[in-house]
Amino acid sequence: MLKSENGIVLFLVLWVLTLLSVIVGEFCYAMRTEVNITRNFKEETQSYYIAMAGVNRAIAELIRNEAMSQKARYPDSEEEEEEIRWRVNTDIPAIYFGDGQFEVKIGNESGKVNINRADSRLLRMIVNGFDLEDSDKDVIADSILDWRDKNSLHRVNGAEDDYYRSLPEPYECKDDDFDCVEELLLVRGVTAEIFYGGLRDMVTVYQGEGSRYRRAGFNKININAASSPMLRSLPQMTDDLVQDIIEYRKEDDFKSLTELPPIVGPDVYRAIAPYITLQTSPYFTIKSEGTVEGGQTHQGVQAMVEINTRLKKGYRMIQWVDGLEYQS
Repeated sequence: MLKSENGIVLFLVLWVLTLLSVIVGEFCYAMRTEVNITRNFKEETQSYYIAMAGVNRAIAELIRNEAMSQKARYPDSEEEEEEIRWRVNTDIPAIYFGDGQFEVKIGNESGKVNINRADSRLLRMIVNGFDLEDSDKDVIADSILDWRDKNSLHRVNGAEDDYYRSLPEPYECKDDDFDCVEELLLVRGVTAEIFYGGLRDMVTVYQGEGSRYRRAGFNKININAASSPMLRSLPQMTDDLVQDIIEYRKEDDFKSLTELPPIVGPDVYRAIAPYITLQTSPYFTIKSEGTVEGGQTHQGVQAMVEINTRLKKGYRMIQWVDGLEYQS
């Protein structure tokens, strides 16, 4: 009986030790998980504010560049090198800030097509890059023009109230300017596949008014600010020519359109000349990614700002997007 009781006691002791081991192991795992969550939250918060610092630094540099552009400047000035680092569509080195660093990309809306001002020629040009039938391209271009014009008369391939009212979920043609590029999804012929497949990044509703940005500029694209897909949509442009332009811009902006013919050739230049300009818009898109030193967390933000030295702060915030999926 004693041997039997001793065996039971030993079994109970082993069972209790096993149970305590499981409890301790679960507690350690839970604590480790909590520590990781806390650390990740801390790094996410730090990364976010570091990214915000990148936006603020970019705004300050753009205001500075705008102020300098209104003064007589000399190519050999000591500030020229710093200014070039903050050009649009160029690789800006990562800048250390606090316990991490931020990387910034700057774009300008003059490199896109203004859907509130572009003529039919330019609208047809940007849809040429999509795998569509010619009739579908005509429908999109004419329907955009019908959406923004003030009358109820539709073009040959366009659409007005009669078409939109016949849809399963009817609505009316706006007959006014686009307030945002997402309105294109309401326009006849513009599908989600087309819009999110590239059209969204080629158009804008912001480009600027007044003497500093002449109306003629609305129907042209800034060769210094245009993205690769936008450049590719220009007549007779090839992937190789687009890459040559991008490589040229890495070193410096085009100061004159006469610098283009040696790169693209005289024939291509004649084809694209009616569509290009060097005019810059006061509207800039700033993408900033913040990271913490030694951390794995990345946080991105995007801001669209109007840079105007006549404003009280020198700029005006147009749009802010948190949680941006940053792409270098």
